[in-house]
Amino acid sequence: MKKLIVLFCFVIFITALFAIPFLTPIKPVVLKTLSTDLNQDKESGASLAKLYCASCHLFPSPSLLDQTTWKNKVLPNMAWRLGIRAGYASPYHDMDSSEVRLVKVANIYPNNPIISITQWKKIFNYYIINAPKDPKSIKFLPLIQKRASQFIAQPIFIEDKELPKTTMVKFDSIHSLLYIGDARGELYALNSRLKLDHKWVYPSAPVDMHFQSSNSEVLCIGSVAPTEKKEGVLFTLDSSIILSTLARPVSMEYADLNADGKLDLIICEFGNHTGKLKWYDGGDRLKENILLSRPGARKLEIVDLNKDGKLDLIVLMAQAQEGIYYFENLGKNKFKESVLINFPPVYGLSYFELVDFNKDGFLDILLTNGDNWDLSRVKKNFHGVRIFMNNGRNQFTQTFFFPLYGTSKALARDFDDDGDLDIAAISFYDELEKPEEGFVYLKNMGNNYFEAFSTPAAANGKWLTMEVGDIDKDGDIDIILGSFIYSIAEMMGLINKGVEHFPQLLLLTNIKK
Repeated sequence: MKKLIVLFCFVIFITALFAIPFLTPIKPVVLKTLSTDLNQDKESGASLAKLYCASCHLFPSPSLLDQTTWKNKVLPNMAWRLGIRAGYASPYHDMDSSEVRLVKVANIYPNNPIISITQWKKIFNYYIINAPKDPKSIKFLPLIQKRASQFIAQPIFIEDKELPKTTMVKFDSIHSLLYIGDARGELYALNSRLKLDHKWVYPSAPVDMHFQSSNSEVLCIGSVAPTEKKEGVLFTLDSSIILSTLARPVSMEYADLNADGKLDLIICEFGNHTGKLKWYDGGDRLKENILLSRPGARKLEIVDLNKDGKLDLIVLMAQAQEGIYYFENLGKNKFKESVLINFPPVYGLSYFELVDFNKDGFLDILLTNGDNWDLSRVKKNFHGVRIFMNNGRNQFTQTFFFPLYGTSKALARDFDDDGDLDIAAISFYDELEKPEEGFVYLKNMGNNYFEAFSTPAAANGKWLTMEVGDIDKDGDIDIILGSFIYSIAEMMGLINKGVEHFPQLLLLTNIKK
């Protein structure tokens, strides 16, 4: 997902962003005559829903959303994707003419119905009858201490901007430079004293970087707002173009996938209705290899997961087919796709990383889901931070869940230097009753138990992105948060909760108490 309401996916990020269900048109099927008895109708509605919904993504239970959200937001969009127009506005009503042409070419919304009106009404009624009346809230939030005494908070302001719109925070540990991307196209470099060292301006928001000895590279998303237009560009730091016409790219990596001695470039094009996961052999723009042709590629890691000597790709896919996907390297530029973990399309996957929590030599998965800039902008009790443990055969089972509305990212590091992995997590995609809980530090106490802390200073922003590193060069790991506030109205909501300052960044300096 998933849409980031006219902003990032962050994040993307984004993120997010961006959870409108993506339903590929399917051939109509001939169904037996269905009974008009109410109970039979409910059963047939369930069968139809599972047939058509599960043909494109994991089946979403009616219990995941409330009746109003199903009725007014999600089901109308599903109807469009099944070619049903009766009673609904046009799917193109908020698009400009150029966008309409691109969406029509992609055949996102079929012109002719794929199912009958009768069948559609059964699906509709099935969801409305079986959905809860109100959104399910988190019944029990783990106790979050109000102050993480291990960190000293320092707000950082860059230039004089009314609203912080940070889209990227990346730390170059070799040169001790902290790079900050802004939605307005600016890229800032802060030195070790956190003073502005240099500034660049690009056509769109920087969302990722790759540091090189000669000329580092900057990935710009093109359009923060969801679009089919391919306006993303990969630049060198001095603004030379490496790749262009990218579909809202959000992350990239370099690795020698085919063991030919040359670094290959892998790019996640999140897109909107369409997107790609692809790699360029030797970084050559003329040697493009497409791994996936669908939207939602959010983040990837390159590891030898099966320990066969070849580098594999592990990718987080958002949008409809949400999950963690494994691209096993078969050699000779061939990859085999499989699913490690998958979720219904409303879960809002936002970030992941591979870490070995139990030190058994096998990589586990730290995952966040909380992207809520989509059709179902209600609080979801299944948002939060999750750990999936690897059984040694690359099969993953969830062993930990920390509920947190709107979770955008989590990173696992040994912040307190006691030999185990702690977790830093942030929330962006939701309005929190206690905005200071937009940052949560989960201290590992052993036996799959974490104590949760926050800091009052975290109330001063909405944290889309986060980076960790030894910012102050004292030998431990610090945390830097990047804030993205969408509008004056959103800012006023925080002001009404007592927030007075809105820095672009919040530095959490680790003092290891």
